[in-house]
Amino acid sequence: MAPKVLVSDELSETAVQIFRDRGVEVDYMPKLGKDKEALLAIIDQYDGLAIRSATKVTEKVLAAATRLKVIGRAGIGVDNVDIPAASKKGVIVMNTPFGNSITTAEHSIAMMFAVARQLPEASASTHAGKWEKSRFMGVELFNKTLGVIGAGNIGGIVCDRALGLHMKVVAYDPFLSEERAVQMGVTKVELDELLARADFITLHVPLTDKTRNILSRENLAKTKKGVRIINCARGGLIDEAALAEALTAGHVAGAALDVFEVEPATDSPLFNLPNVVVTPHLGASTSEAQENVALQVAEQMSDYLLTGAVSNALNMPSVTAEEAAVMGPWIKLAGHLGAFIGQMTDEPIKAINILYDGSVTQMNLAALNCAAIAGVMKAQNPDVNLVSAPIVAKERGIQVSTTRQDKSGVFDAYIKVTMVTEKRERSIAGTCFSDGKPRFIQIKGINIDAEVGEHMLYTTNEDVPGIIGLLGMTLGKNGVNIANFTLGRSAIGEDAIALLYLDQPINPKVVETLNNTGMFLQVKPLVFEGA
Repeated sequence: MAPKVLVSDELSETAVQIFRDRGVEVDYMPKLGKDKEALLAIIDQYDGLAIRSATKVTEKVLAAATRLKVIGRAGIGVDNVDIPAASKKGVIVMNTPFGNSITTAEHSIAMMFAVARQLPEASASTHAGKWEKSRFMGVELFNKTLGVIGAGNIGGIVCDRALGLHMKVVAYDPFLSEERAVQMGVTKVELDELLARADFITLHVPLTDKTRNILSRENLAKTKKGVRIINCARGGLIDEAALAEALTAGHVAGAALDVFEVEPATDSPLFNLPNVVVTPHLGASTSEAQENVALQVAEQMSDYLLTGAVSNALNMPSVTAEEAAVMGPWIKLAGHLGAFIGQMTDEPIKAINILYDGSVTQMNLAALNCAAIAGVMKAQNPDVNLVSAPIVAKERGIQVSTTRQDKSGVFDAYIKVTMVTEKRERSIAGTCFSDGKPRFIQIKGINIDAEVGEHMLYTTNEDVPGIIGLLGMTLGKNGVNIANFTLGRSAIGEDAIALLYLDQPINPKVVETLNNTGMFLQVKPLVFEGA
């Protein structure tokens, strides 16, 4: 059955056609996002939801979205999506952070020109029939120092354009390496040095607890007198009242803002100041950018729904289509290993420790971790998946650790998952052979070679004669067919295990009968979805 996507905001016909061309069923209802009740009434029919900013994906909407697997936001901002609720629900939230990068960077450069030459005021004056040539004395950008706060994707483009204008560029970004700064042709500095040196300051960082009011009253006072400030990133990065005071006092010569702390911005201390340029969040507002993000979100959602590839997700590790193809068996293995030990206990889990050995250490371990954790957690909460499992584990105080090690045995690679409770530890290891089928290779420290079946029966006992006969006889009497079995033991007369492959789920009464024989330390039916 083909996956089904709802487009509830305006998206180009080309983007909608991408879904159809890829084999995804799509309903295009661009007005639906503004009708909350109508959206609630039909959202349970869809595997994907493609939106812009009009659709509000609330906890209530997510609760009604029983089939939903992915939300795709055509654009960067996801303020209209309840990401924590989506994560708990197991729904991936994607955006398209690069589709409007050039457009936003160009708008920043345009705003810098506008505030440097007072273009909006000069235009308004001339339209009014005045000829105030001497009033609008601007400054050149040539040879001026531009301070870029945030030298990531958009900030990096701004740096490149500014260098083309023969500006000197200094950048503050904790994640910018010295090597990368040299490659970009910029000078990496600390924030205080940037504030002191820059003739123009432009911001290109997300709004977080660390960046909120990064241009505070205190930091504005550290800037060079006559500085001009541009913000096309996020409202809340600048203390707007403090900036208005600095502009009025003449310490800041001009400012250009495309974003505001409260939007829509119908009132601001910056409005109507003679040296301020303001626009209504137009950074991404070009036909090219709107088309780019629409096409990207359609491709990303189709990739995920059809191949499992995850791009630009905000609540899930990204997995490329190439990685998904290679890692598919290993993700399945990690889930089965987690499911095995998760089904083995009813005790509260304290920790999950995951060991990666050999070539698997070069894979996307974040995604493999999610699969293992989801496998463990499913025994207690069947609704968890790769997205929600880490959230649920964290809420329950479960410590998750990851260890890598070089190839240490006969297998080219393997994964070992250990679950820790108050009373015991349980471990299981597995690998994937060249046929792509996951296999269990060690349980309780006992080496085995067992494929994974949908319905299995696990038993442990002391290594004494008659156990296999007892299993076969008891199951046969109760109409349970054994398709295959795998045995293992630590040493003669010591711990022994058996994994039986069954054609159907086993009746709990049969398990009780086996337990009552007194011959088994443990009898546990196991289910592995998708095996």
